[in-house]
Amino acid sequence: MTGRIALALILATSFAVASVQGQQADALQMFRDGQYNQAVQTTLREIQEMPRNMDAYTVLGWSLLELRRFEEALDHGTRALAISPFDPRIIHIVGTAQFNLGRDIEALRLFEQYAQILPNGSQIGPVYQMMGEIFIRMGEFHHADIALTTAVHHRPNNAIWWSRLGFAREQAEDFAHALAAYDRALQLSPGLQAATQGRSRVQGRLASS
Repeated sequence: MTGRIALALILATSFAVASVQGQQADALQMFRDGQYNQAVQTTLREIQEMPRNMDAYTVLGWSLLELRRFEEALDHGTRALAISPFDPRIIHIVGTAQFNLGRDIEALRLFEQYAQILPNGSQIGPVYQMMGEIFIRMGEFHHADIALTTAVHHRPNNAIWWSRLGFAREQAEDFAHALAAYDRALQLSPGLQAATQGRSRVQGRLASS
């Protein structure tokens, strides 16, 4: 009898673990399929059942960011950081939420932490891009140049980022390098209006100097 009970407990535990893993896989697939609301509901159930499930918190955060529900992403992400303070996925989620909520100092601190923990992480390009935008907001254009240069190093085919790099250099009055960045943006996306306008401005400044 004891052996049967033990076997039953093992089977029940194995089924429960397989069920949770299946839910995680389903939630991730929902996210990949663009079913963000469904992924949110699934991961919230997973977290209720397993409050320290960082994979569930991650998919939840990604989904909330895609839905632009930044306050909720921040709320759940902050809870996740209390459980696992150095999980780079959660750091990125909370930093992105803070960035979109206009909380630049908090976002910058988290992005710097992400870059230290995972300098070649999958989100390192967007992290440096957002850092660059924060520095532009702050009027620190040389820092913005460094951050956006790093961003396009990791994702060299992003025309919008090249255009923003051109803008940062233009504001820093580094017109020759601004022109090069605008030119690269227009090579990648010939109809990009911001780059076209920026290139025209910079050409005018170079012509008058």
